[in-house]
Amino acid sequence: MGEKVQNDKDGVSYDTNTTPREGVVEGMPLFAKELIAGGVAGGVAKTIVAPLERVKILFQTRSDFHNIGLLASFRRIAKTEGLFGFYRGNGASVARIVPYAALHYMAYEQYRRHIDFNFPGMGSGPVVDLLAGSLSGGTAVLFTYPLDLVRTKLAYQVVDTPKLNIKEAMSSEHAFRGIRDCFSRTYRDAGIRGLYRGVAPSLYGIFPYSGLKFYFYEKMKSHVPGDYRKNMMVKLACGSVAGLLGQTFTYPLDVVRRQMQVQRLQGSSSQLKGTTGTLVMIVQKEGWKHLFSGLSINYLKVVPSVAIGFTVYDTMKVYLKVPPREKVIVEMATNKRETQTTTLPSSQ
Repeated sequence: MGEKVQNDKDGVSYDTNTTPREGVVEGMPLFAKELIAGGVAGGVAKTIVAPLERVKILFQTRSDFHNIGLLASFRRIAKTEGLFGFYRGNGASVARIVPYAALHYMAYEQYRRHIDFNFPGMGSGPVVDLLAGSLSGGTAVLFTYPLDLVRTKLAYQVVDTPKLNIKEAMSSEHAFRGIRDCFSRTYRDAGIRGLYRGVAPSLYGIFPYSGLKFYFYEKMKSHVPGDYRKNMMVKLACGSVAGLLGQTFTYPLDVVRRQMQVQRLQGSSSQLKGTTGTLVMIVQKEGWKHLFSGLSINYLKVVPSVAIGFTVYDTMKVYLKVPPREKVIVEMATNKRETQTTTLPSSQ
C-alpha cells in the first residue's frame, strides 16, 4: 500500500498508491473536482426531499392546499396524481440544483481561498465562511435562476383527476407540457425579464441564507474533535442545525419569491408587483403568518436536504482527493513567490 497523507483539518487520510481511475482523478483540476462534488451533493439531496418540496411549493402558492393542512395535502396528491405527482417539476428541480450546487460549492471554495490568501488579516474563522458563503450563493443564483423559475411553474400545476386534467387557474392553454415548453413560452411572453422574475427576493434571501448556512456548519465543525469530524453522523448533525437556523431567518423572502414566480399563472388582472409590493399584498390578503406558510414542512425538507448535501459533498471531496484548503493556500503562496523570483532578474 502507498503512504498515508493526513488531512489535518478534517482528520481524513488519503492513500498515495494510485490506480488508473485514481490517476484520472489526480489529473483533474481542483475546480473541476469541486464542481463534481457539489453537483452530486445537490442532486442526491434534492431527489431525496422532492416530495416535501412539491408540497411546500403548493403550501406557499395555493390557498386550497394551505387550508387543508399537511397530511391532507399529501393524501390529495397521492389520490389525484399518484406517486409521480410528488415528483412533478423534479426534473427541472434536479436540472437546476446540479449546476447550482456545483457552482455554489465551487465558488464557496474559491472565494474562501481568495479571502484567506489575499486578506490574511481577516483570519480563517466562521466569519469568513459567512462572507464566502454569501458571495457563492449569489453567484450560483444568477447563473441558474431561470431553471428555478421553470421548476416552480411546473410544480404549481395541480391535476384534479388521475387523467391529468389541469385544475382551476391552470387552463388548458396555460398548462406546460414540460421543461422545454415552459422555458420557450415564458421567454416568448416576457423575454429575459420573464425568466428572471422573482430574482430580487432570491438574492435578498440567498445572501444571508447561504452565508449563515456555511457559517453555522463550519462553526459547529470547529468545535468537534478532529477524530470525529469524518464521522457521517456528526456531519449530518452539523448540516441539519446549519440548514435549520439559516432557513428560519430567510424564509419569508422565499414565500415572496414563489408568489412572484406564479403571479402570471394565477390569472390575476392586477399589475404584476415587485418584491415590496408582493410582500405587502401577502400581508394584506393573507396576514403576516402567511409569510411563514409551509415553514414547518420546510423544516422537514431543509434539515435532511442541507445535512445530506454537506455530508455527500465532504464524502465526494475525499473520493476525489481534494486537498485541504490550507495546503492549497500554501501552494498558492509558493507559486507566487516562485513567479516573483523568476521575473525579478528581468525587471532589473
